[in-house]
Amino acid sequence: SRRRLPPQTWPDSINQANKLALLAWARDSGIDLVQVNGQRRYGGPPAGERRGLWGGLWGGSPGVHRAAGCPTGWVGDPPPPGTEVFIGKLPQDVYEDALIPLFQSVGKLYEFRLMMTFSGLNRGFAYAKYGSRRGARDAVASLNNFEVREGCAIVVRRSTEKRELSVDGLWAWLRPRELETVLRRATPGVLRLALHASPGHRRAQLAVVTYSSHQAAAMAKKTLMEGNTQLGGAEMTVEWLNPSLKQKLQLCKKPLPVQTQAQGDRSRCIPAQVPPAAGSSRQPPGALEQLQALCRRQRLGTPLFLTRCLRAQPDGWLQLWCRVLIPGCPVPFSTVAWVRQDAPGSSWHEEAKAAVALQLLPLLGES
Repeated sequence: SRRRLPPQTWPDSINQANKLALLAWARDSGIDLVQVNGQRRYGGPPAGERRGLWGGLWGGSPGVHRAAGCPTGWVGDPPPPGTEVFIGKLPQDVYEDALIPLFQSVGKLYEFRLMMTFSGLNRGFAYAKYGSRRGARDAVASLNNFEVREGCAIVVRRSTEKRELSVDGLWAWLRPRELETVLRRATPGVLRLALHASPGHRRAQLAVVTYSSHQAAAMAKKTLMEGNTQLGGAEMTVEWLNPSLKQKLQLCKKPLPVQTQAQGDRSRCIPAQVPPAAGSSRQPPGALEQLQALCRRQRLGTPLFLTRCLRAQPDGWLQLWCRVLIPGCPVPFSTVAWVRQDAPGSSWHEEAKAAVALQLLPLLGES
């Protein structure tokens, strides 16, 4: 009968001989391999704390060590675009002890990344980045269709190195500077971004975000898809930027209808507002309750309202600056609202909350 292995040991039992050969090769050659987020890396830019090869690389508890610099001996800025190659059709039990010497034989490596499964097999593909474009050209010319094992020819071609993501379904009140601050904190490597009206969602925005490298963009895509950064509703999507979509956005640029109002040393982008005509400032009943219910459904937390009076009109109208802080949204919503100072049955703070809720509901996708 087949004996069931304990859960913590089953990855170690897969392809054990080749794993032991890799460990011996890494120890003897002094090669530093780093396991991070489903890929194992050799070389690349210096990092702070890394998952080490010797601390449970095959599914155990990861060790952490501090890297002093690039293991390949690279000095200076990373290589320019066009220096990376894609390697496909790899046998899943082939590791760096066979692949790194092979790809080093045609040029100086800056970085080598092997995509890994939890069990310790490779996922059938890897990336090699060279110190120059010539190294990448030589790798394609020499190693495409090379048999790493009898009957197992690999594919080597120039990597596309995509660096642009499209993030659709963003909150309509997000502004470029605010969004950039959040993205830089959550996803390192942001170079620039642009906001557009979403072509597929009403009352939503689409951001085109450019990263410093393909690896930075890929890691950002993974982070944003995990949903820990609340930037939009349930329909927010993160994709590689499609060339046809990029062309469409470039042809259909439309400025957002906002004005900037200075507040001391800071500028806030707020929707254009004018004092209401004579009459009541009372909002349709239930706007605030609808907003609170919507936040509960989307698990965003209870909204917190901050208000400040900007000016008072002789006819009794108050212009208020309002900010709504929603715990599940990293960026607050700021606007102005007009309320009557003598509004019956409620304070001007409560009137302002209802007025802002009425503005915020459509931006969150509620009619």
